[in-house]
Parts: sequence; C-alpha cells; structure tokens
Amino acid sequence: MTGVTLRAARAADAPAITDVFLAARRPMTYLPVLHTDDEAARFIAAVVAADRVQVAERDGAVVGFAAVHGSWLAHLYVHPSSQNAGLGSSLIGWAKEIAPAGLDLWVFQRNTGARALYASHGWRDLVLTDGADNEEGQPDVHMRWEPSP
Repeated sequence: MTGVTLRAARAADAPAITDVFLAARRPMTYLPVLHTDDEAARFIAAVVAADRVQVAERDGAVVGFAAVHGSWLAHLYVHPSSQNAGLGSSLIGWAKEIAPAGLDLWVFQRNTGARALYASHGWRDLVLTDGADNEEGQPDVHMRWEPSP
C-alpha cells in the first residue's frame, strides 16, 4: 500500500469521509436513495463524533474509513478509485486490533465484493435476512469475526 497512511479521524475529516461514503455507495444501484447528501453529511459527522473512526489517506486525501462502535464494525467504505488496493484489508486489521475479542457487522447480500473481503479475513455468515429490518429494504447478512483460540 504505497503512499497510504492510516490515522484516527478528526471532526474536520467529516466532509471528506462523507465524500467517500457517498462515492462508495453510488455504484450500489440496488440501494434506494433515501437521504440527501446534506443528511448523509450530518449522519457521518455524528459517526465521527460517536464512534472510533480510522481514515486511510493517500497523498493527504481521505480515500477510505472504518468505524467501530463497541463490538461492531459499523462502517467500512473505500472510494471506488482506491478499491482493490489493500485499503479495506488495512482498515479491517485496525478494527480487529481495537476489538480483539471479536466483531460483528451487517452487509448487503448483493455486496458480493465486500462479503468476499470479510470472508477472506475470517468473518462468517450468521444470519441472512430479507431486508425487512433495514431502511433500504435490501436483504443483508449478519457476519461475525472471532479470533482464533
């Protein structure tokens, strides 16, 4: 991962993190657009304030982020222009370091790339849903990573 650094997010990073969040979700055409960009920005600002958030930077620009809330990997997004370069794996490594007892996450079933990434890092499917309990109404998967005994 040449030229990429990980660091703790700061409140001032919220706009750049919002840009990554929106750009990463844009190709997920199966997701309905439920919120304006301004609403997404307020949501991300709250995530940065409340959760443990790590950003990935390349040449001083935020290109990815992960947020851990308790024992949940609440968010992991990498800008499409920086995907498949090891950033997701690096952010997963950070999340495992700060939650060494294990992590849970939710991912959309149709997000096969993310599911494969998580599986390659030891996550396993626990529950597949029909999406009735998420605001997007899309089938998702509850996955869990537990450290090796």
